[in-house]
Amino acid sequence: MAIIESVPNISEGIRTDVVARIADALGAVSGVRVLDVQSDATHNRSVLTLAGDAAGLRQAIPRLVSMTMEAVDLRTHRGEHPRLGAVDVVPFIPIEGATMADCVALARDIGKDVADRLGVPVYLYEEAAQRPDRRNLEDIRRGEFEGLAAKMSSKDWAPDFGPGQPHPSAGASVIGARMPLIAYNINLNTDRVEVAKKIAAAIRHSSGGLRYVKAMGIKLEDRNLAQVSMNLTNYQKTPIFRVFEMVKREAERYGVSILESEIVGLVPSAALVSSAEFYLQLERFGSEQVLETTLRE
Repeated sequence: MAIIESVPNISEGIRTDVVARIADALGAVSGVRVLDVQSDATHNRSVLTLAGDAAGLRQAIPRLVSMTMEAVDLRTHRGEHPRLGAVDVVPFIPIEGATMADCVALARDIGKDVADRLGVPVYLYEEAAQRPDRRNLEDIRRGEFEGLAAKMSSKDWAPDFGPGQPHPSAGASVIGARMPLIAYNINLNTDRVEVAKKIAAAIRHSSGGLRYVKAMGIKLEDRNLAQVSMNLTNYQKTPIFRVFEMVKREAERYGVSILESEIVGLVPSAALVSSAEFYLQLERFGSEQVLETTLRE
């Protein structure tokens, strides 16, 4: 069976009972497994990790969108993370026995189905994008829900599928296909959010920093901490340890240290092994030396 991963991000991270109901409903779909659910109250956002075949995901994602639309109203939603829709972004990722072309076709089919059945405008992004200026999620999401109506009034921002204006409470959704990424956050030992924003600007690729790094600085109000929130889009070419070391050095410029870091959702084991190799200065170390890897062979 071909296995495809999907990592929907929904704009609800406070009411965990709502998120749990949605996750339970997705887990009941034949051919789909819910591998992980992580909610963040400060971001007011949850990340669900699903894996399954194309047929199962065709059932699960419209169910996800429908249930989230019933529970989330962006007109009253507040959170630190940028968002365009109640179901903000839904990527499909080839894992085993599936190609990127399979994921592109699935994203386009489900995007059209969601728009037709539920009346939500859908934009296609990354490998599924039908226009080069829509590959980048940040470009589509710029202006967020509050600026979406004005943005969509321009013919340049007509959706790929669905109505030409935002859904009143659910906004729009972004659906696409991509390779695996790592959601990685570093919490600083300070409440100075301006420091986190300066560090984010220094390390993200769009500002001249590390390739394959997207970053923003935010304030964790509940913990009174500043955070550098990142997506690492190619952990092989820009590994976690390199990002950590650059954030550490940038923070030192402002007299700030790193308190802790976190990974949101699932992570390839190779990304952690490479960090172990770096920090332990391991010589001639291979993945076959990892006990669990050898036992699975």
